[in-house]
Amino acid sequence: MRFSEVVRRAADASWSKSLRHPFVMGIVRGDLPREKFRFYILQDIFYLKDFAKVHAIAATQSNDFRITAMLAEKAKSTAEAEIGVHKTHAELLGLTHEAIEAVRPAPTAFAYTSHMYRAAMSGRLEESIAALLPCYWLYAEIGRTYRDAQPADALYQNWINTYASDWFQSSTQEMIDLFDRLAEEATEKQRERMKAHFVIMSEWELAFWEMAYREERWPSETLSIETGATR
Repeated sequence: MRFSEVVRRAADASWSKSLRHPFVMGIVRGDLPREKFRFYILQDIFYLKDFAKVHAIAATQSNDFRITAMLAEKAKSTAEAEIGVHKTHAELLGLTHEAIEAVRPAPTAFAYTSHMYRAAMSGRLEESIAALLPCYWLYAEIGRTYRDAQPADALYQNWINTYASDWFQSSTQEMIDLFDRLAEEATEKQRERMKAHFVIMSEWELAFWEMAYREERWPSETLSIETGATR
């Protein structure tokens, strides 16, 4: 069994919930309230900027120039393609450039990207790839699973088509293959760290859907607690 299959099974609890999450199913049916999708787009654009930067960090961690070149290209092409799609969505949603640039990350988006950097700062390529892979793989699986869906809203059809596309499926498989290649060269202890990152990042993916569905805010924006002066 490939190591990617091992970690995928280990993350099945969060993975299966992601595939059936109300946010995802709302896109598939086409009845997700647009304000929730608008919130998601803003948060995901914030996320993708750090996603690209972690690719760039990972590119410096390999002694194999082919891997360095591949990751550097992904830092550019994957981020540009996805941000381009999201900017198309943003235009349809009436989001201005100023609104996109001024977005404040929600707690989950901030924590998720922070964990990506935590993995990358280990200095080990296999850990960086383990942290990046769930985003690719889960979105690719959603794209494959729901490729035949016909949501009533063309905005959501475009979103599904992006992740069901041959380009995105191929890009995902490249990352899975790299993950397995690195796992073959890793020690058992290193593989355990790869697995841990993959499972945690899969949980963050699930949390991201929930964040968008609930339009998550920071506690200071939502809690109404009377506080008295203390010494």
